[in-house]
Amino acid sequence: MARSTLDKDLKKVVRIEAATQSMSRSLAVPGLLAVFLLATVAVASLSITEGPLNAFVILAAVVAAYMALNIGANDVANNMGPAVGSRALTLAGALVIATICEAAGAILAGGDVTTTLARDIVQPDAMSKLSFILVMITTLLAAAMWVHLATILGAPVSTTHAVVGAVVGAGAAAAGVSAVSWSVVGVITASWVMSPVLGGLMAAMLLGFVKAAVLFRTDRVAAARRWVPVLFGLMIGIFAMYMAHKGLARVWSVPAGLMLPIGAVFFVLGTAVAWFWVDKRARTMENRRKHVASLFKLPLIMAAALLSFAHGANDVANAVGPLAAIVHAAQSDVVSTGALHLPFWVLAIGAVGLSLGLALFGPRLIRTVGEKITKMDPIRAWCVALSAATTVLIASALGLPVSSTHIAVGAVFGVGFLREYLTNKGVPNPAVQPRSLFLEPSRLNRTPEQALANFQKRERRRLVRRQHVFGIAAAWIVTVPASGSLAALIYLVLSSAAG
Repeated sequence: MARSTLDKDLKKVVRIEAATQSMSRSLAVPGLLAVFLLATVAVASLSITEGPLNAFVILAAVVAAYMALNIGANDVANNMGPAVGSRALTLAGALVIATICEAAGAILAGGDVTTTLARDIVQPDAMSKLSFILVMITTLLAAAMWVHLATILGAPVSTTHAVVGAVVGAGAAAAGVSAVSWSVVGVITASWVMSPVLGGLMAAMLLGFVKAAVLFRTDRVAAARRWVPVLFGLMIGIFAMYMAHKGLARVWSVPAGLMLPIGAVFFVLGTAVAWFWVDKRARTMENRRKHVASLFKLPLIMAAALLSFAHGANDVANAVGPLAAIVHAAQSDVVSTGALHLPFWVLAIGAVGLSLGLALFGPRLIRTVGEKITKMDPIRAWCVALSAATTVLIASALGLPVSSTHIAVGAVFGVGFLREYLTNKGVPNPAVQPRSLFLEPSRLNRTPEQALANFQKRERRRLVRRQHVFGIAAAWIVTVPASGSLAALIYLVLSSAAG
């Protein structure tokens, strides 16, 4: 009897401990967010000089921190999703690498930011200093709210496009519809179609080459020895140019004429190093696809880390760029339309916000991009990463306005649709022995049951989930008008409260 009572008491203690742990976990996230936002208020208060507009600067710092959290939660999935989906990285490992690289990119290479976006879309000269500050605060808040909603819905969207829409909405509300440069908005809108198509085509072509040159060969190991070092050298060369152009602007402004020589030097070095590494691995490798695919794991991890570094260096400006403009406007006599230097405390808010948003809210979008659209393996994921960097470089060289988010997600769709096409068209793989024709009944002699089974089999060959195609495309289409409408409403509320 005593033992039965003791068992019941122990079970109650266990249940209380489990409930306490569950409550602690549920309170940890809002607790961390509260600490981060309070720290943002403290840092902003201590870093700015006394002035009549300090309250607006502190408010802008909090809104910028909120925007950085949402960029980390949504955007980083594009870099780490394929690596996680291919099992090259665990979710925890991806979060650690991305957090470090995002913060390092934002702090070490976060370049100077300009108000080009606001200047090209809406003329700041047409506004008073207070109106400009309210437009910038509104832009941050509306874009952050839209990206937050998209993250909850599991849709990777372009934070740059959200900022564009918010600038249009707030600027139109502040200075009138005629003050908006609709031609610039039209050019940006064209990138909705251009970005995913370019990314998808580049990824599909790269995967098609790997299949033809390596995977569809009878002796895959010999083909891997021949081509994989060249592919890895290509990756190193492209990422050297990518980092020089997109990720190291603050450290070194690389002249355009040096881009190709830098890529060529790193291509040669990367190919030489990769040749020794692949040759050593190939000596004990079986002639199987998964063994060849394992060669792509380390380069994939390197590519994902570099993309995260470059993302932190560039997209941190979406969160803290308007904040820097607000700080400058509040502490000077004019509204600047030129280049603005990002103070360290402003960069730090963006860096911590990116990392914290990724760690707390990133897993959902990482799984969407890496697992739910199409099945990934190291080769496909590597093609996505390399095509994303290549497409951004080509588009930048041509002066095309593209979205890195749309390019990366388009690349995932590209490899998925190529797999689906090759599977459904029955493209022969010489490395696989063909099945005997006698194993399948003739199409002319199929029974209705066999025809239904064949139809269901064809349906199962849809290797890209259509609901994600339509859902993500819909989110992309409504990003600019949704964030713009929200910004216009918020601006009217803020201006009424401030006036």
